[in-house]
Amino acid sequence: MAARDHRATLQRALRAHQSDRLDVAERLYRQVLQWHSAQPDALHYLGVLCHQRGRSDEGVELVRAALEITPRHPDAHNNLGNIHKECGRPVEAEACYRRALECSPGHHNALGNLAVVLEVQERLDEAFEAYGALLQQAGDDARGHYLMGLFLRNHAQHMEHLEQAAACFRRSFELDERGLRALEALGVTLYALQRRDEARQVYRDWLAREPDNPVPRHMLAACGGAEAPPRADDAYVRELFDGFADSFDEQLLKNLDYRAPQVLADALGAVLGAPASALDMLDAGCGTGLCAPLVRPYARHLAGVDLSGGMVDKARVRGGYDTLDVAELTAYLQGHPAAWDVVLSADTLVYFGDLQEALAAARAALRPGGWIAFTLEAMDEDADRAELTPSGRYRHTRRYVERVLAAAGFELPRITPDALRREAGQPVPGWVVLARVPSSVAGETA
Repeated sequence: MAARDHRATLQRALRAHQSDRLDVAERLYRQVLQWHSAQPDALHYLGVLCHQRGRSDEGVELVRAALEITPRHPDAHNNLGNIHKECGRPVEAEACYRRALECSPGHHNALGNLAVVLEVQERLDEAFEAYGALLQQAGDDARGHYLMGLFLRNHAQHMEHLEQAAACFRRSFELDERGLRALEALGVTLYALQRRDEARQVYRDWLAREPDNPVPRHMLAACGGAEAPPRADDAYVRELFDGFADSFDEQLLKNLDYRAPQVLADALGAVLGAPASALDMLDAGCGTGLCAPLVRPYARHLAGVDLSGGMVDKARVRGGYDTLDVAELTAYLQGHPAAWDVVLSADTLVYFGDLQEALAAARAALRPGGWIAFTLEAMDEDADRAELTPSGRYRHTRRYVERVLAAAGFELPRITPDALRREAGQPVPGWVVLARVPSSVAGETA
């Protein structure tokens, strides 16, 4: 087979890969490697594809094999760093990004990724320096301005940092009008600056351009510019998290000091006893699968469900689940009566204002003696209510949570205050909630 034919097959593989036809791409990459086992591009991109399909260890070995052949390939070093980053290995990722920058000092993606993993490691001065270097080298890079805006907002120590963050988000959107996350971040930041009319105008302008987009519609309501819905629309949640899937873990874990999965797992551990791999468990709103490694030791069968297909794809890469489904949560629970010993939900019900239907569905999906465990954002007042906040999420009072748990048929509620994340440099108050289905109920068998 001539080298020209190798290249033609490789180009077909790359086109298939870019259009998410992963089965076709994998077959073609492997065909190239049958003809030419040391073809570095086929090794490199097959490694990336293996990681995308949940075979990250295989992906690492393939990219390393490519780098043995072409050791000064900056894109391969950068992609190897991305695999390590997405597998939660920031130290290894940092080394890869630094090697990419040794090979190509102007590699903007590697520099931005280096800043991200420095921030993950809480080396904030170094991260700020790297973000600044990225903007100096590539002042027209929309992603760089967006990342700097997030850094400034999430580590803000005074209002000037929020003003600077807003300017970064504006510039990011000016450079790339497809970058709607920057527009949403701008609205949230303006509201945090108490420039509420400006925040609402951001969403009104966005809606005027895209009248069918659920994100600005929901966020306009969150800022008080329209009536708040009883829960976030499915289309909003799907659009938000599908667009957020690729950077979800790094944004939550590095910028927001996200603790909900660990806190929830600790609370469950206090009532479940020693892990015995004996329980049927559902991660309701599993996202990218952050809860899986924490609760897997308790589970005989661990299922995950999420409305966002993009998030479920990431959970599949992380692993730990026996089954994963893309579905709306309440309907999924209603379709699985008495299926679970534990239903846990880390920061999913924050997109529900009215919890009654979801908790009733969870109650029906649990067996006698089963536990529900979930987190909410807390409203600290003596009232029975929930409200939509400018973040686009809902918060609830303790009295409201107690009432809906009782109405759904749960007992022994435990509602503990905790800070589950940070925003704009400040902790966001939350509730960690556990409650149990009675062990013996008329019509049910324990």
